[in-house]
Amino acid sequence: MQNTIIKNISIVNEGTTTVADVLIRNGRIEKIAPQIGETGREIDGTGKHLLPGVIDDQVHFREPGLTHKADIRHEARAAVAGGTTSFMEMPNTKPEAVTQERLEEKYDIAAQTSLANYSFFMGVANDNPDEVLKTNAKKDRVCGVKIFMGSSTGNMLVDNYLTLEKIFGQTELLIATHCEDEKIIRHNMEEFKKAKGDQLTAADHPLIRNEEACFESSLVAIQFAKKHNSRLHILHISTEKELQLFSNMLPLSEKRITAEVCVHHLWFTADDYAQYGNLIKCNPAIKAPHHREALWKGLLDDRLDIIATDHAPHTWDEKQQPYLQAPSGVPLVQHSLLMMLEQVKAGRFTIEQLVRKMSHAPAECFRIRERGFLREGYWADAVIVDLDAASPVSKNNIYYKCGWSPFEGHTFPAAVTHTFVSGHLAYDNGVFNEQQCGQRLLFNA
Repeated sequence: MQNTIIKNISIVNEGTTTVADVLIRNGRIEKIAPQIGETGREIDGTGKHLLPGVIDDQVHFREPGLTHKADIRHEARAAVAGGTTSFMEMPNTKPEAVTQERLEEKYDIAAQTSLANYSFFMGVANDNPDEVLKTNAKKDRVCGVKIFMGSSTGNMLVDNYLTLEKIFGQTELLIATHCEDEKIIRHNMEEFKKAKGDQLTAADHPLIRNEEACFESSLVAIQFAKKHNSRLHILHISTEKELQLFSNMLPLSEKRITAEVCVHHLWFTADDYAQYGNLIKCNPAIKAPHHREALWKGLLDDRLDIIATDHAPHTWDEKQQPYLQAPSGVPLVQHSLLMMLEQVKAGRFTIEQLVRKMSHAPAECFRIRERGFLREGYWADAVIVDLDAASPVSKNNIYYKCGWSPFEGHTFPAAVTHTFVSGHLAYDNGVFNEQQCGQRLLFNA
């Protein structure tokens, strides 16, 4: 692998921004210094910023079984183009990743096709707790186990308390949960159907999948975790009320219960359904504006630990169906970093805080080995961004297999110019180099 020297770039890492040179050799960051005299491929970083690659702890890449919507190759390319160098993918594919064999099949696919580094969650179902617990033997090679505690997805809704007791009590891995109370949602849906029949629209979505549904389910998950001292990570927090369940009194490395917020809940509000309709229909729902403001506050005061995407593509035609038939989910992984860089430029938070929430914190929370930071000796997962450039979004530069984005027609006030994955220059100003795939993430058990 060719040496790379990035010259005179603003390095954003661990709370500071410093101008220096960076030497990448044999896949790793070998040296960070004011000046490096090595030979090799040289990139002029003057005026640009070097960030640790984004680590997205929640994506749906749809392979196997749903590859008309997405697949690992296309979505990983889109991720890399957007500065995401590592992803953790969810088990609700077809068939679901609820056996060790199915889980490893996904790793095999990624090893052949993923431009980004990868890990896959083991899926929990009501009837597979013993199979899930076999993952304890792979806790250094699997990011965690995933429980859908509500929001029925295929056969993966887990509502058997004996199963939950066994998983929370005996798994040695991080437990990631989707928390929405199915009984509350079903009751609300029936009431809305009685009132409006088939005239329901996406604007009804946050009223059906409301704050109470989220809070009650998150509360149950936390009660299980506290009872068993489990490592619990609640995904995509979307409500103000849930924030009271989380603490900022401990550093992240000492927390047993952590929380994530997603870019779309920080960007959109329920007011946006009038423009986007089903295109921003997702679970949990995008809610009223006061929830977005509360989420920003919780992010900045460290009750919310990680920013992710819940990237969940569907085809354009699927999204054009009436509300009740249109599936939930939004494709986001290519634009998540640009979305948050726009918030940096708007003064919502600093670029150092962005890096902490999108790179450092996922690495720390999931105990990922030698990634998530720009440190000598660590793998060179890094992205160069130009805060003085612009990134217009159009059909011809969307890399998702589904081919659409809610950001079509929007211009982000920054650009991703280069993305390194394990030292490999995988993306360079619109050009991909797929000669080397990403690596399987490893974890400090």
